Amino acid sequence: MIVFYLARADNGVVGRDGGIPWHIPGEQKRFKAMTMGKPMVMGRRTFDSFPAPLPARRHIVLTRDPAWSATGAEVAHSPEQALAMAGQGEVAVIGGAEIFALFTPDRVELTEVHCAPDGNASVPPFTGLTEVAREDRPAADGVPAYSFVSLIRG
Repeated sequence: MIVFYLARADNGVVGRDGGIPWHIPGEQKRFKAMTMGKPMVMGRRTFDSFPAPLPARRHIVLTRDPAWSATGAEVAHSPEQALAMAGQGEVAVIGGAEIFALFTPDRVELTEVHCAPDGNASVPPFTGLTEVAREDRPAADGVPAYSFVSLIRG
């Protein structure tokens, strides 16, 4: 089962200059709880954005560079290879935008960030998925309003 984990602004932006253009307390805690113990597929730039590999999760890094390697990363050169390396069960696809475009999710765990920041990485709206859960949070203390949304295929 392929599950996307991401935060996306109302205008589709998911990143700016290798970072995230917002800070939402609790979002990282939710991400950690939902991905713990699962193989994560990501692009090289997403892997490089972490200060260190995230504990208790496999980091399968999809890259076109045949010479790239990093401590804590398992390297894949195609989506098919990444999925084969991940094995059976849930595979957490965590970005970036180019990586999301390579896979078709069975489920999406989305943080909808209700703002429209400038950015240079975006993900289009998801089609063919049904919303099955939503938890809305109001804007407060400089944090934009946001919603935790679960979508499933079918």
